[in-house]
Amino acid sequence: MGNPKAFLEIHRQEAGYRPIHDRIHDFGEVEQTLNTRERKLQASRCMDCGVPFCHWACPLGNKAPEWNDALYKGDYELAYLLLNSTNPFPEFTGRICPALCEKACVLNRFNHEPTTNREDEAAITEMAFQEGFITPHTDIVRNGKKVAVIGAGPAGLAAANDLNHMGYMVTVFEKNEAAGGLLRYGIPNFKLNKAVIDRRITLLEQEGIEFKYGVSLPLPPSKGSGDSEAQQLPLFLERAGGEAFDAIVIATGTPTARDLKAPGRELKGVHFALEMLSQQNRVLAGMEFGKDERVTAKGKDVLVIGGGDTGSDCIGTAHRQGCKSVTQIEIMPKPVEGPEDPQNPWPNWPRTLKTTSSHEEGCTRRWNINTLEFLGKDGKLTGVKVQEIDWKPNPEGGRPIMVEKGKPEIIKAELVLLAMGFLKPEHPEYPKNVFVCGDSANGASLVVRAMASGRQTAQKVAAFLK
Repeated sequence: MGNPKAFLEIHRQEAGYRPIHDRIHDFGEVEQTLNTRERKLQASRCMDCGVPFCHWACPLGNKAPEWNDALYKGDYELAYLLLNSTNPFPEFTGRICPALCEKACVLNRFNHEPTTNREDEAAITEMAFQEGFITPHTDIVRNGKKVAVIGAGPAGLAAANDLNHMGYMVTVFEKNEAAGGLLRYGIPNFKLNKAVIDRRITLLEQEGIEFKYGVSLPLPPSKGSGDSEAQQLPLFLERAGGEAFDAIVIATGTPTARDLKAPGRELKGVHFALEMLSQQNRVLAGMEFGKDERVTAKGKDVLVIGGGDTGSDCIGTAHRQGCKSVTQIEIMPKPVEGPEDPQNPWPNWPRTLKTTSSHEEGCTRRWNINTLEFLGKDGKLTGVKVQEIDWKPNPEGGRPIMVEKGKPEIIKAELVLLAMGFLKPEHPEYPKNVFVCGDSANGASLVVRAMASGRQTAQKVAAFLK
């Protein structure tokens, strides 16, 4: 802690976003960066608080006080070493993490001006790449054992990275044409430039990890089907090259989106959010789609059903595609406004109203809205019938009871995007050398939690193989 008074004298300063009139015309990253001097000043605000709740809140256990101090002193190499000791890919979390650590920061309790940990770790990592502090580990001593990782999302990549550094020969199987999982095919480029992913994958390949694309593991079967994924694993590996692996890590995420079985669901114009998001990212990568295949908001009134981050990403993408308007509805009540959540006091994560850069670009937001029916003409979507509802306490306990409140109304829409989350997979009982991690094991969650799960699973694999 180089400046013991910094948290009293220097206010929190965020880099902010590019102007709206500029950023909505391209898919470049919307977030700006501070200059070196301002970034060091922000790092100096990290106080010697005695009990670092930031470390407690971070699933990866990031040691923010240590690397913030190194950043303040200008020692970017040390800062990156400290950061990378717990976080394998800080260039990802530095861009897209909601920063659980910042909400748990003592300064957030003190004056609601926590340290800028997320931006600091992004700045540290970019400087480390720029200055050549990040180089491939080419001196890894191999132990002769092989591990297969199925899924190249954040959990799979984190597991593969740790296992590789331990000396295992790691092969990563990915169903898509490139690595990254939702980092590549779910998160828009305006939040995470895909060149950032490519740069890290190149480094992993240079360190000895082998990637095989276009190979997918069959999804877990439905109950009572008589088949089991455990039985399909040998078949999968045979198709993938017939290699014998000492252990297998399944990190296939949550591929099944939650559907909305309302009348009219079959109308043309009703899509899952990832149908648009993944396709748009592929278009930016150079892939071409036919006119009938293209999911686009150009010239349309768009309705996003679901109030989370995926819904927010749909809003920003719709604007860049040239939509006419965007409305976002959520069946749950509006979150509390302001920095504090009485139901989840500091240092817990506050479930408060979140306004993203995409919301700032223009969006009508509504809560306590239930979807009744998709309306259309000649097989094409024209609108959605919705109704305002309320939630009453359940006298028997458990989930509150939904009750009708207002009269049904119609929201005009030519494109509906379902962004209501993902279903947790059901896995059978696997052999002892098969491990499940990330969202595939725990259900849909944050990238930082997936990475933490991947690292923990790597330790379990190593313990088993030893």
